[in-house]
Amino acid sequence: MKITIITVVYNGEAYIKDCVESVIRQSYGDIEYIVIDGNSSDSTLSILQQYRPHIGHLISEPDSGLYEAINKGINLARGEVVGLLNADDMLANSGVIDAVAKTFALSAGIDAVYGDLNYIMPQSNRVLRQWKSREATASDILSGWMPAHPTLYLKRSLFERHGMYANDLGTAADYDLILRYFYTHRLKAAYLPMLMVNMRAGGVSNNSLTSLCKAFLNDYKALKRNKIPLPVMVILKKKLSKLVQFW
Repeated sequence: MKITIITVVYNGEAYIKDCVESVIRQSYGDIEYIVIDGNSSDSTLSILQQYRPHIGHLISEPDSGLYEAINKGINLARGEVVGLLNADDMLANSGVIDAVAKTFALSAGIDAVYGDLNYIMPQSNRVLRQWKSREATASDILSGWMPAHPTLYLKRSLFERHGMYANDLGTAADYDLILRYFYTHRLKAAYLPMLMVNMRAGGVSNNSLTSLCKAFLNDYKALKRNKIPLPVMVILKKKLSKLVQFW
């Protein structure tokens, strides 16, 4: 089974090396790696060129934003399974993708695999909080549950059947896709109980009060679009569920 990993980056010179090397270190032998650079003005592209033999597709051109670039990568993907790795983040160890592949192989009929994630300090790699997930059903969406998106690996056929990432929902595009796949279309997913990703804190959707307000509004739009009842209550439950990640 070929697994495609997509990294989207723009001016990511500080951490892109760590990201790419975490992919290169994977023990699994059938990985397609796609990197979409948004025409960076720093040294990102020159760093990526150092790893060119390990990157199946490297595109550097302007785009309208993160999710257009992700969709561009998905259209290039040839793997049966597709996952995303943010440019600031790292696969937690060399066996992550092998574990994903084995889970797909051993779990009949599943469409997705997801696992656990650590939020880490950008400089020290100290763990700030832990996102430990669990087995869940579509109805858990109504209680604010969602898988950690950076750990989510999906059958590529899902994008063909149920659509790609929306370009009009800001940082809630990943939430919209999860709602659409997990709730509306009731995909079958397997929880992989292992740390899959170390995610550096301070991302696009959580770095200021203004961004938090926009994220709340975009979450609301995503819930309404997917006809989720009581959207404000679902958002509040979603936010409250994160408190346990600090202990």
